[in-house]
Amino acid sequence: MQRLVFLACAVVLAQQSPLLPTTEVLKLSDRSWQLVESISLAIPDIGRTSLPIQDALRQTRANLRSRPNHSAYTYTLLANLRAYTAIVDAAQKPFPMPAEAVTQIVELRTSVERLEVHFRALLDSAELRLRPADRDNLRRYEEANARLALPVVASPRVVFFGDSITDGWRLNEYFAGKDYVNRGIGGQVTGEMLGRFKADVLDLRPQAVLILAGTNDLARGTAIAAIENNYTMIAELAKARGVKVIFASVLPVSDYHKATNPDNERSKLRPAASINALNVWLKRYCASAGYTYLDYFTALADGAGMLTAELAEDGLHPNAAGYRVMAPLAQVAIDGLGLGRMQPDKKKRRLFSK
Repeated sequence: MQRLVFLACAVVLAQQSPLLPTTEVLKLSDRSWQLVESISLAIPDIGRTSLPIQDALRQTRANLRSRPNHSAYTYTLLANLRAYTAIVDAAQKPFPMPAEAVTQIVELRTSVERLEVHFRALLDSAELRLRPADRDNLRRYEEANARLALPVVASPRVVFFGDSITDGWRLNEYFAGKDYVNRGIGGQVTGEMLGRFKADVLDLRPQAVLILAGTNDLARGTAIAAIENNYTMIAELAKARGVKVIFASVLPVSDYHKATNPDNERSKLRPAASINALNVWLKRYCASAGYTYLDYFTALADGAGMLTAELAEDGLHPNAAGYRVMAPLAQVAIDGLGLGRMQPDKKKRRLFSK
C-alpha cells in the first residue's frame, strides 16, 4: 500500500513544472513543517532525536517566507528535511505503525522530492542569468562594426581592445584625427575577449591591436596560467591575420578611496603580487614572441606601487588625468610599429572570413 501511494505521488510530481510558483513553495514549506510536527508526535523517539533539526527547520521556514526563491534558504530547508527523513529511517518505530504516520512519512518524502526538483530548477535559472546566450557580449558592437568604414592607407587603424578601462576611454579626445577604434567592454575577462576577438578586432581589418586586459581575471581568482593562455591565443590569432600586437601591462590599483566607498578597497581582489607576476610574464612573452610591451604600470604607480591617488577616483579606473598619462605612452608604442602600408595576407584572411 505504501509503495502504491508513493508511486502515485511520483506520477503527480513528474507532471508538474520544475520551478514552483512562490505560493506553492510557501505552501510546501508549511506543509512539510506540519508533517514533521505530526510525525514527531506520533513517534516520540523520532521527536526527541530530531529536536535540533526541528529548531533549524523552524528558523529556515521563517527565512524562506521572507525570500521564497532564495536558493540558499531553499537548500537549507531541503538539507534539514533530508536530515529529518534520515532520522525517520534510522529510528525504532512502534509495531504496528500508526496508519496516519505511515501516510505522513510518505507525503513528507514526496515533499522533499518536489523541493529537490524545485531547487535544481533554481540553480539552472541562476546559471542562465550568469551565462546568457551572448556570453561574450558580441551584440555590444554588432551594429557599430557593421557601420564602420573600411580602413584607409593614409590613416592606419588600431583597435583598442579591453575591459572597462578601455571602455571608458574617449579615444577621439586623446587621439584626434586617428583611426583608433574603441572595443572595450566593462567587466570582461580575457576568455570573453578571446570569444569576441574575431568580430570586434580581426573583422575590422586593423593594422594593430592594443590589448589591455587581465585585471578582471585577477579579481575573479582566475589562475595566472589561464590568463597567460588567453593572452597567447589572442596574440596568435592576431599574428595569423597579420595584425601587429601591443600588450599593455595590467594597471596598478589602490585603496586610497575606500573611505568614500568600501568597494574601492581594490587590493583585496587584485593583490599587487598577482599584478606584478602577470606583468613580468607578459613582458617576457612580448620579448620572446616579438610583440610590443606597453608599460602603463610604471607611469601610473606611486612610490608604494599603488595607483596614484590623483589618477583615479575609485582606485581602479583612470580618470581624465590618468588617461592623459596613458595616451602619449600608447602613441609611442603605436609609432614604434611603423604602420602605414596595408599588406593583407589573403590566405590568412580567408581563414577568418565572415
